[in-house]
Amino acid sequence: MRLLSVAQLNTYLRELLDTDEILADIWVEGEVSNLSRPASGHCYFTLKEADTQLRAVCWRSAVARIPAMPVNGDAVLAHGRVAFYEASGQIQLYVDMIRPAGVGLLAARFAELKARLAAEGLFDPSRKRSLPPWPRRIGIVTSPTGAALQDMLTILRRRFPLAEVLLAGCQVQGVGAAESVVAALQSLYQTNVDVIIVARGGGSAEDLWTFNEEVVARAVYASPVPVVSGVGHETDTTIIDEVADLRAPTPSAAAELVTPDQVELRADLEALQAQLDETIGTMIDQRHDLLALATRNLHQLAPAARLEREQHRLHELMQRATAWIDHATALRHAQLAGLTAQLSALSPQATLARGYAIVRRTADGSVVTVPSQVATGDMIGITLRDGELEAQVRETGSAP
Repeated sequence: MRLLSVAQLNTYLRELLDTDEILADIWVEGEVSNLSRPASGHCYFTLKEADTQLRAVCWRSAVARIPAMPVNGDAVLAHGRVAFYEASGQIQLYVDMIRPAGVGLLAARFAELKARLAAEGLFDPSRKRSLPPWPRRIGIVTSPTGAALQDMLTILRRRFPLAEVLLAGCQVQGVGAAESVVAALQSLYQTNVDVIIVARGGGSAEDLWTFNEEVVARAVYASPVPVVSGVGHETDTTIIDEVADLRAPTPSAAAELVTPDQVELRADLEALQAQLDETIGTMIDQRHDLLALATRNLHQLAPAARLEREQHRLHELMQRATAWIDHATALRHAQLAGLTAQLSALSPQATLARGYAIVRRTADGSVVTVPSQVATGDMIGITLRDGELEAQVRETGSAP
């Protein structure tokens, strides 16, 4: 037997309750009474059932996250942790989430986890990644014996048989299912898959609860490649639908979302081929035109062509020069003929032919033009058209 002081006992009780895993994360159902909301913003109330009651407190920070605070008499589900308040020696429930009792425990847990993960940013749309247009490897996390797998494989083979499928089989419901799904995801993270599908067929909320577990949500969030959630039917909603990069209404729809349709791809390829053929044909025609132009330019710039042009030009110049020379020669001949005729007309011989004569002094050969140039007795020579005469001056005189 041990003796403890009140403080020691209260400390022991506090430590005992703080180390209890169940009391650290618990939902408590009861009726609200003695509700008090002082100016501090905190909320104090009592949860009671028949003749039992439990004191509860909800701090101001938690009150701000609760959509609608209850009033006295409301039946609620309160989530939080149980702790021992040493100062007053009382056990209290420190509440962080309140839901109406009628929504059920699973729904309350779902809402609490969804709100908490949303606050952490796990659902942030800005982190959502686009799916690869042509995945080479597709990872699938699902039950290896479920019908959902066969449906997905059929669709993948039909739509895009080029893709390789890697199956990470796992347990999708029951005890240990969450850990199995996490292990399957992490095994795919070690491969070079381009996209991952997490899927299972429809079922009740309890059957699908594995995909509402926090460890599964965080494992999906940690994926290095885009993740598509294909859990349940279209009306089913799970936490990983919010975390995944894309939510598909069914597993079959997930298989369609991650793959292109080979029929559409073939049509696109044929259209691209026709467009390519037209483009290449146009380019070839343009190159032919450019080649023809370059050939003409080359021919014009080639030495032989240039020599031929220069020879032609030289021939034309020679023809023009010859014509000019002929013209100039004819003109000179005409001028010469004119001058010759003029010269002939003005020559002494022509004058002599008309009966005139040239008189020179025999002594010095000078031409006598006036009588005074000679004296009586001088010897003179007289040139006629057909010969010469020699005479002696017997008398001189002036012309009458």
